[in-house]
Amino acid sequence: MTAVHEMAGVVAHESNGQQVLFVEKSAYLPSITALYEAGFTMCVDLTAVDYLSHPARALPSGVVAQRFEIVVNLLSLAGRERVRVRVQVGDGESVTSLFDVHPSTEAMEREVFDMFGIRFDGHPDLTRILMPEDWDGHPLRKDYSQGRIPVQFKGAAS
Repeated sequence: MTAVHEMAGVVAHESNGQQVLFVEKSAYLPSITALYEAGFTMCVDLTAVDYLSHPARALPSGVVAQRFEIVVNLLSLAGRERVRVRVQVGDGESVTSLFDVHPSTEAMEREVFDMFGIRFDGHPDLTRILMPEDWDGHPLRKDYSQGRIPVQFKGAAS
């Protein structure tokens, strides 16, 4: 994993004994690919966080806080270790899809798109996965108005 730590746009950090890599958007796919080649072949989770009310949160030196953060947890079964990758994403910005490296991220990226409105460039089917296709807005954004219309999930019996 040393090669990933030395990549441009990657800031290595440790949190509770786990490696955390803060990665610039331009280094997102190259760093995930390098981690895959280093043995981190399982993507355990991909999600997002909306830091609308915490714009000045503490981050390692060199990392510029943005409204959203993509969080990816990877696992090396052979090496018995985990790494967390965190990418800052501004409102209205997109990131590259990890589908070509980790096909298991297909549904996770769709959920992040559906709930937060973050787009994934190169995703094979970036459509809503939980909310109806005609739903207006993204319910996990901090600026989403609460309690407007009862949620009717896809496939729910009427």
